[in-house]
Amino acid sequence: MAIVITLDVMLTQRKIKSKDLAQAIGITPHNLSLLKLGKVKSLRLDTLDALCRQLDCQPGDLLSHLRETDPVDEEPSV
Repeated sequence: MAIVITLDVMLTQRKIKSKDLAQAIGITPHNLSLLKLGKVKSLRLDTLDALCRQLDCQPGDLLSHLRETDPVDEEPSV
């Protein structure tokens, strides 16, 4: 996927537990986990807004875009 979600990094930086964030923004811990893993096909803007408000960040702190030409971290083949 070309969009990378860095929510786990932000949670670590802010020292916030996933279940606490999920409760604070009104989504299930399961849905927050899916979001952290990048297993979602869409993200509602009101959810993104709630994340940014709770984590005191900008959308760009949570999302990044990889171009097809950007190198991907892969282990070298043997």
